[in-house]
Amino acid sequence: MKRMLMNLFRLAATGSFLLLTKFALAQSVSLQSIAEAASPPEPATIFVAKEIVTLSPNKPNVTAVAVIGDRVVATGSLAELRAAAGDQKFTVDRTFADKVLVPGLIAQHDHPMLTALTMSSEIIAIETWQMPYGTIPAANNEQEYRARLKEANAKLKDPNEVLFSWGFHQLFHGELSKELLDKVSTTRPIVVIHRSWHETFMNTKALEKLGIDQAFIDALPEAAQKQTDLAKGHFWESGMFAWAPQLLSAITTPQKFHKGLQLTQQYMHTNGVTLASEPGGLYSKELQAAENAVLSPPDSPFRYYFIPDGRSIFEAFPDNAVAEVKKTLSWGEGMTSITPNQIKLFADGAVYSQLMQLREPYLDGHHGEWIMQPENFSKAFRTYWDADYQIHIHVNGDAGLDLVLDNLEENMRRKPRHDHRTVLVHIAVSDKDQIDKAKKLGAIFSGNPYYLVMLGDRYSKVGLGPQRADNMVRIGDIERAGISYSFHSDMPMAPAQPLFLMHSAVNRKTVSGRVAGPEQRASRMGALKAVTLDAAYSLRLEEKVGSIVPGKLANFTVLADNPVTIAPEKIKDIGIWGTVHEGRKLPIQHNNSNVNALGPVPNEASTRLLAEAIHAGHRHSSQHPAGHGDICMANRVFGEALGQMK
Repeated sequence: MKRMLMNLFRLAATGSFLLLTKFALAQSVSLQSIAEAASPPEPATIFVAKEIVTLSPNKPNVTAVAVIGDRVVATGSLAELRAAAGDQKFTVDRTFADKVLVPGLIAQHDHPMLTALTMSSEIIAIETWQMPYGTIPAANNEQEYRARLKEANAKLKDPNEVLFSWGFHQLFHGELSKELLDKVSTTRPIVVIHRSWHETFMNTKALEKLGIDQAFIDALPEAAQKQTDLAKGHFWESGMFAWAPQLLSAITTPQKFHKGLQLTQQYMHTNGVTLASEPGGLYSKELQAAENAVLSPPDSPFRYYFIPDGRSIFEAFPDNAVAEVKKTLSWGEGMTSITPNQIKLFADGAVYSQLMQLREPYLDGHHGEWIMQPENFSKAFRTYWDADYQIHIHVNGDAGLDLVLDNLEENMRRKPRHDHRTVLVHIAVSDKDQIDKAKKLGAIFSGNPYYLVMLGDRYSKVGLGPQRADNMVRIGDIERAGISYSFHSDMPMAPAQPLFLMHSAVNRKTVSGRVAGPEQRASRMGALKAVTLDAAYSLRLEEKVGSIVPGKLANFTVLADNPVTIAPEKIKDIGIWGTVHEGRKLPIQHNNSNVNALGPVPNEASTRLLAEAIHAGHRHSSQHPAGHGDICMANRVFGEALGQMK
């Protein structure tokens, strides 16, 4: 053991991390190879911790880790690493002596653009938000909401500045209209975005500022006209998306968006994130440049990987989609990058608007919707499959999953591929036979366990019924089948807090406090892997990150306790000191240091009502014709619009 550790130190000191990684796997390398790679040695740092969860089968738990530069050199006890260092210079860092290190947490699927817009707004929402600069309390009723809106108007010093607020929901905050907003101000433009990002309300001044009158409405497509109410200053779905560029020009500027991205970056770091990804990254070079401005500098606390939107590109270039995808690879820089040979496709509609495609009808007899029509989906899938792309697929219902698995099976028979890692994303409603079929076909999963927590109670009564609702996001079956799975939040759909996602999957407690589908609970070790090693595997990054082993990047999240051994009900409350990112110690720094994690704080009463609102407010109201209601749709539309801004 000592000799092996000494060889690891020697390899790392030469900077030969490729050999180091191979050595860690094979545990042998020639001295000649070391000599050929020799260069002036770099000093090592040995971090000591109360406990280090490595996720290495050989050394699952240690108390010290040696780092040279941005890489892990060796793990073990302090005594073992001291002895192994030989003449290698090193320092011992005891900053984490009373802390637990886990592999750096990964935010596998989030939307930084919409999150940035949300965080740069005046948040008046149905739950409390913990922000770097302080706590924003929930607005629980109509009176509180209107009072907060008036306060927000009063604190703006520039009389011409637009008051842009996000978080309104009619089931909590009452009715909203142009007339009511005019009572807040007749001189300042006011724009209120619904919590879903699929509706907006404006006062008279805002309509005038944007030039929205009856002539403007009459020029919109027919579908958009039907989803507008000019008299109330209310626009939803197509009626809102049809003029997204004008809307964005009112609610943000490049400077505000930049600030919102900075808050998003700080928010994710505070939640222990060391690597993030956006599957379905927007097809806009201009928007990517705006995101790069904040996320790509070398002092960023994490790397961000963007997976191209294969749907948009295929629709625009059906005969040349792969070539067009390749053109986007140069759009990243520094700490951001466009992931090669990976794309995102979309199958059926959203969970929140109950437009998933289901095998058996909804309880009220309505049906779901396709985001990509099956024939078009099949053509796009085949195109990217033949180009050897890893395909991430947004799919929510069991009938939607049938479509995806049937296409995967057809293409595996036609052109078999080894290790294709097709990722089935969201998987709200599925059945056991589909888990078995996915395993046989080599697919893997990325689930959002927050769906069950938030929607399980209401959907057991409305839409799905108890059996389908309680088995939403069936991680237990996936884990027992031995299939790799990861977790994601789809922020701003759910809090981008990996520990909270772990908590949701391990406990499966709904907002009423009951355990729904106890047999579908994830193990604590499985849940930790879902936000570390298996999340890395889903992005084809497992050779770089995801576990604490020699040769990988020195990415650690520093916690107050071990999420694998702590009581399951306490996982979400574990304190986060900060991170080590590629060898850099990055403590959390913000003014709201009395909270463990930033972001929205789920509220039992509001989340229960929100589940009702999702169904009643978006599908059954005559004023809200059915739309996909999906955050990815809003992200796409506003991303394209934002990319056009100068």
